Amino acid sequence: MKLKIGIFDSGIGGFTILNSLLKTRKDVEVFYLADTKRIPFGNKNSKEIRLIAKEICTFFVDKNLDALLVACNTTNACALDILEDNLKVPCFDLINSVSEIVDKQIIGVLATQTTVRSSYYKRAINAKKENAIIFQQECPEFVSEIEKEKLNFDKLNNLSDLYFRPLINKNIEELILGCSHYPLIYDFLRKKLNSNIKIIDPSVALIKKFNESFAIPETDRYESISFENIKFFVTSERDDFSNKVKFWLGINKEISLVNLRSNV
Repeated sequence: MKLKIGIFDSGIGGFTILNSLLKTRKDVEVFYLADTKRIPFGNKNSKEIRLIAKEICTFFVDKNLDALLVACNTTNACALDILEDNLKVPCFDLINSVSEIVDKQIIGVLATQTTVRSSYYKRAINAKKENAIIFQQECPEFVSEIEKEKLNFDKLNNLSDLYFRPLINKNIEELILGCSHYPLIYDFLRKKLNSNIKIIDPSVALIKKFNESFAIPETDRYESISFENIKFFVTSERDDFSNKVKFWLGINKEISLVNLRSNV
């Protein structure tokens, strides 16, 4: 029997969580929701994010989920309580998961404007590691660039220089990619930083925590990635999202259009 798993994001950022999940197990049926109509979430205020979170719960409530994987750091930072209270299933989130694996003293966090201003990363890490020194950097343009069908590496190069400089100047030892979109360009970002700075993809920490809670059946271990039991839902731009699924995941899948009924 397959575990029913929900994953949601504003767009393709959740692909990092989906890939991390499917690299470790195949006993899952996944409902992937992308609220493409309201992308990006990272520049919305907490009140707007909390309203969106309630509507996301409405979408998932009849899916009989075994667990929800919160693939959006901004929603994680502003509305994790809404997801947990409304869905009544285990909700695995990026920020609390990654706070358990940081092991350096001086930590940088790249994230969206709203995630940074919530200070959720700082609170979560300091709760586990009191002496950690955390520097956060807002990256308002990364998501919109990564969501483009053709990546503009000149623009990404300029943006990464701009966003990295304040953190490098603080002599960070570890860098958390605090938006699920950012690990999609991990290889590019890795080349921009000194090799002695460890880069953390929170999706790996989230899936590690998920797999500790839901044991992988010995008879059903991962062999190769299969997207057979993945269903994709978007709130707009179905064809555009289909092209992104093709580009980032290398598959052709039916994309269903849904309405979350909000004016936000």
